[in-house]
Amino acid sequence: MAAGLCLLLLPLWAVRTVSDMQPVYRAGSPVAAAAAATLDFGSVPAGTYDTNTNYEPGGIGILFHLVEGFLSMVQPNPFPQELARKIAQQRFAEIQGEYQKPENVVLTLQTLHYEVGFLVAAAIGLLFILLMPLVGLCFCMCRCCDNCGGEMHQRQKKNNDCKRGCFATFLFASSLIMSICVLSAYAANQHLTTQVRGTKKLVNSNFKDLKTLINEAPMQIDYLVNQYNTTKNKAMSDLNNIGPLLGGRVQEQLGREVRPAFDAILNMAGAIRETKEALENVSVSVEVMKEGTERLQANLTDAKANLSNTLGDPACKQAQAVEICNSIRNSFNQLNINANFSGLPNVTSQLNILNDIRKTDLTSLVQKGYAAFNDTPELVQNQTRNIESDIKNVLDSIGGNISNFSKVSPVQHILSNASHFVTQSEAYIREYYPVVEQYDFYRWLGSLVLCCMLILILIFFGLGLLCGSCGYDRHASPTTRGCISNTGGNLLMAGVGFSFLFSWVLMAIVLATFIAGGNVEKLVCEPYADRSIFKVLDTPYLLNSQWRHYLSGVLFQSPNVNLTFEKVYSDCKENKGIYSALEIENVFHLNELLNISMYMDDIESKFEHLNVSFDHIILLDETGKQALRKFGSAGIEDIDFDAFMSETSKSVTKVDLLAFANELEASSDKLPKGALGNALKGHANSIRMIHLQQVVPLEQSMTTLNQSVRVLQRSSVELGGKIAGVISSIDSAQFLISHNASSVIIKESKRFADTVMGYFVQYLHWVKDSLSFEVATCKPLSNLVDTAVDVFLCSYVVDSVNAFWFGLGGATIFLIPAIVFAVKLAKFYRRMDTEDVYDDGIEQW
Repeated sequence: MAAGLCLLLLPLWAVRTVSDMQPVYRAGSPVAAAAAATLDFGSVPAGTYDTNTNYEPGGIGILFHLVEGFLSMVQPNPFPQELARKIAQQRFAEIQGEYQKPENVVLTLQTLHYEVGFLVAAAIGLLFILLMPLVGLCFCMCRCCDNCGGEMHQRQKKNNDCKRGCFATFLFASSLIMSICVLSAYAANQHLTTQVRGTKKLVNSNFKDLKTLINEAPMQIDYLVNQYNTTKNKAMSDLNNIGPLLGGRVQEQLGREVRPAFDAILNMAGAIRETKEALENVSVSVEVMKEGTERLQANLTDAKANLSNTLGDPACKQAQAVEICNSIRNSFNQLNINANFSGLPNVTSQLNILNDIRKTDLTSLVQKGYAAFNDTPELVQNQTRNIESDIKNVLDSIGGNISNFSKVSPVQHILSNASHFVTQSEAYIREYYPVVEQYDFYRWLGSLVLCCMLILILIFFGLGLLCGSCGYDRHASPTTRGCISNTGGNLLMAGVGFSFLFSWVLMAIVLATFIAGGNVEKLVCEPYADRSIFKVLDTPYLLNSQWRHYLSGVLFQSPNVNLTFEKVYSDCKENKGIYSALEIENVFHLNELLNISMYMDDIESKFEHLNVSFDHIILLDETGKQALRKFGSAGIEDIDFDAFMSETSKSVTKVDLLAFANELEASSDKLPKGALGNALKGHANSIRMIHLQQVVPLEQSMTTLNQSVRVLQRSSVELGGKIAGVISSIDSAQFLISHNASSVIIKESKRFADTVMGYFVQYLHWVKDSLSFEVATCKPLSNLVDTAVDVFLCSYVVDSVNAFWFGLGGATIFLIPAIVFAVKLAKFYRRMDTEDVYDDGIEQW
């Protein structure tokens, strides 16, 4: 963990060193980039980190979890953050000199209370260490005095076989448990050695990732700098197209009043054209109907005369024809004209005025005004060439400032220091790694010796059980037992002797490793896993009574900056950039270094002084306006539309000629066959021809006349007010272009300038975000700390050491019952010096 923190802190120390040499820039106010199009700067090239800190112990993990459960029973209390803070805040010298102070006594008692589980276990271990040699010595002296089972005499009892079997079973069970414990200790010992040997690969992977971080960072920064060209090219593209962009916006704003005015003029020109056509139709229709009605009247008169002559035929005087002929004579009056078009008003004067107005082509004038107005983008393009050149010079200046970013920033110096430190660290580790392996070999060998001590005892117990069980003869008396059985008993006693010799040494080793490994697990590994240890380190004024935040005080000499160990570790764990994780903004102000507010003000001022003249744009000249006024005074509304509507609503003749002809033909059919009937049928056909050739065209002309009159009537409604409104709207639009266009230009120029400046704001935001999340991502730093603490210290060393003392301690504890059962069982295997007959008395042990 210490090595990881050193690697973490050194680059920041370099930051603090170089930041003292940086020039200070004034930060400008941010410019809203909402109007600017979103730019695509691509993805920052990222390095690939290979280190994997997710450690899986495999099958031995079951043993590790078992040990963790045991430690949780010994020490069920959570990590004492407050206690750790109080201890850290106390100075060792103060405690030494003023240990009797109440607060120090309370602190000591709190520490003892927290460690009570370990203290009880340690007390038991110490008691074991002290008593086992003492008990062994007393036991040896007792047996030398033929007591404590030392007398080579065994009384015979009926339950001796049962006792022997029970003692053998219990000894075997104890030996089996001890064997499992010894195998666990050996596995933990071997696991630690294996992991230490594999640490080299993990260390190399960490250094490789650190080198990747150091080597990729300059390329990533160069990529950020080079992406300024994307911003500049977009801004230059907009400036090159300032006509369509700025001119188009100006045209759009002015068009809100200009286009409705143009549309009103075009509508009025259409109304003039329709009115002229309607007047022409009225004039022509009236003349046509006047002539048509005269011819129709003459034909109808001739038809009546011819019909009257026919009815003068003597045949009409016959009795059968008199009534029919009289009826026909009485209907003669119906063959007359019903409508009188000669009295309709004359529209020649209005038509002449409209013809005169039509000589002025309003549509052409409007198109001319439209063309002049649509040239606004080109007009803006031509009149802003000087501004374009000035702004391009400003952009080049910004580009020069951006290009100096990598030179002015301390990144190169930081990376150089970090690279030098990483190289030195790697060389140091490579140099001393063989030493570590050598010392680990000594540790492995020492641990193996400890395991062999227990294995030796187990061998004695095992051989004793084997020889005793195989060589035991139940029919032999204690004094006549065989050599194999006697050897088994001696081996059991040898195991007991070695147990007394080795047990206290083993327990001393177990106690030392238990105290060390258990406390490291509970006070370092578990708090590190849940990050509560960082909360202690981040306690204000903890590590330095003058500094609120120790990390920022060490790195930046600014202890009030809220930079915590937990935040740095968490951000690096999430693979954020060093700039964000370490809050380098506090010493390397990117906004000040990339301050372009002065350039923005320059760009904005140039657009503010933009002056585009629209004086040459004439929407509608005086001739067009005069034509509109003349149309309003043409007298269209004075026409007697009622007279026209009255006459056009009448029928052409008083009677429907077709109906009259049909009745006439029907009447002829009632007459006797002869010349009179045929003559009447001929008159009927003549009347039908008059209807077809004269009445039908007149009816069509009347329809045309009616429609044209209705058009004129609609056009005349509030004609003067409409024309006044059109002229007013065109005058208003012309005034806007001639006098108020400058305000529109200023407004749209400001928007255009904001758009251009928005590209640079986007670039700066992208640079800051990229520095925070993509450039020099610090995952290798958190991996380094995880490797040092979580993987190497906790997973490799502490878990293995704890599993070792757990197995070794379990085997040592079970030496006690094994000694008892072995001593008891040896009495049944060894050859006695004396024997007696069956006795029910109590055996003296």
